[in-house]
Amino acid sequence: MTTPTWREMTHIFARIGVLSFGGPAAQIALMHRELVERRTWLTEDTYLRALSLCMLLPGPEAMQLATFAGWRLRGTAGGLLAGLLFVVPGALVIAVLALLYASYGQMPSVQAAFLGIKAAVIVVVFQALRKVAAKALVGVEGWTLAVLSFAALFIFGLPFPLIIIVAGVWGYTHHAHHIAKAPTHSPGARTLRTALVWGMLWALPLLVLWALDERFLLELGLFFSKLAVVTFGGAYAVLGYMTQTVVTDLGWLTTDQMIDALGLAETTPGPLILVTEFVALLAGFAQSGFWGGLAAGLIALWVTFTPCFLWIFVAGPYLEQISAQPRLSAALGAITAAVVGVIANLSLWFALHVLFDRVGTAGGLALPIPDASSFNPAATALCATAAVLMLGLRLGFVTAMAILAAFGLLIGTV
Repeated sequence: MTTPTWREMTHIFARIGVLSFGGPAAQIALMHRELVERRTWLTEDTYLRALSLCMLLPGPEAMQLATFAGWRLRGTAGGLLAGLLFVVPGALVIAVLALLYASYGQMPSVQAAFLGIKAAVIVVVFQALRKVAAKALVGVEGWTLAVLSFAALFIFGLPFPLIIIVAGVWGYTHHAHHIAKAPTHSPGARTLRTALVWGMLWALPLLVLWALDERFLLELGLFFSKLAVVTFGGAYAVLGYMTQTVVTDLGWLTTDQMIDALGLAETTPGPLILVTEFVALLAGFAQSGFWGGLAAGLIALWVTFTPCFLWIFVAGPYLEQISAQPRLSAALGAITAAVVGVIANLSLWFALHVLFDRVGTAGGLALPIPDASSFNPAATALCATAAVLMLGLRLGFVTAMAILAAFGLLIGTV
């Protein structure tokens, strides 16, 4: 393992940040190629252990893996450099796209093009469901957890954090008999100081907003802070919870805007959880115009990614001890199985709201019931085309999205 110069680190991690399209699997593969295979900055064993650690932590695992790599190579400053270079390129693109969308997204031609993008989003969420299910659903227990979490969300509308906590506790306690004694390492003063400093940095803008009585921005910051704590299993897992809250509970966005936000976030480099910035920008723009949107986007970025640095800088020194805890791995496995049900709920929920113009609920339940008279044949045709392009011909999301947007625009003009 070699130690790079600051110039080398800046060049390589900037390259990773700009090229990090395709979701966490592609991003993790890109970092492996750049950091392990080409430059031997990290050993294979260290890289795999770090990946396991990042999967145990809440937040975007690829961004946290980049942060860990930078921290391992050059300490806290290296971790900050690597993490920021992974996020900033995509965050800048998202800011531009969100503000353009807020200004021009309601034009009929734009809406027609976005119908094609929505079709692509349905298929890409289904692809994520298939990939996670293939890895996570092992045996009857995995399938049971997935089905129960799907029912809890789709039918009863139970809170996503509750589902994650119950699944994690189940996995942790149910597999207690598999415990193997792991090395112990008590936190020292340095670890506690690190946690305190980063915890204060996380909370600082929220305290300022509270002091200024900026109620909307404070509510937004608190919501995305909570989201940062429960983001296990990737962005797709938490999108259902975010959608339920910002669309149904808070009314910041419409269902169509949420689907559009995911579609645009898929086209940018960086972690998919940057969709939180897009959502915040649209919500802030609706509340207070351009500057309100910009402030909301910055708050969302801060409370989404500051915790990522906190988790890595606190947990990084204990990589060996954490990765040797079987109960934590069992808890993660149970959470991942439950996440399959969460993504299935998101996939079906998105599909219903694209294929039907009006979707209600059944009684006091969350169960969505589409109005058959509002069936959208154009959307159905675009979804079928998306399935052919992405599942049959295996085109990438960006290419398929461009084709489908063109088809949507064509349908909208005839």
